[in-house]
Amino acid sequence: MIVCHCTQISDHDIRAAIDWMRAADPRTIITPGKIYHALGKRADCGGCMPLFLDTMRQSDSLGIAPPILRAKTTSAGGPTHEGRRQGHRVSKRRAAV
Repeated sequence: MIVCHCTQISDHDIRAAIDWMRAADPRTIITPGKIYHALGKRADCGGCMPLFLDTMRQSDSLGIAPPILRAKTTSAGGPTHEGRRQGHRVSKRRAAV
């Protein structure tokens, strides 16, 4: 399955890169950037990143996951504004003026 259409990276490519890095250094922390580098490619638009990360999470060879790959915890009643301050958007009233 193609994970990144911009650079034509498949799930097989991601798993192979993880296996190769794990064989080269069993204690290395594997990140998406390292996988792109190992494949000789660069991230382009970033639209594939959620699927890219899910593919990495499913790999048996991943080992210790960096914080970006750890399972998300749902916080009950947490902020829904992604940590932005309250006035980060232009109000509809001000936009109409």
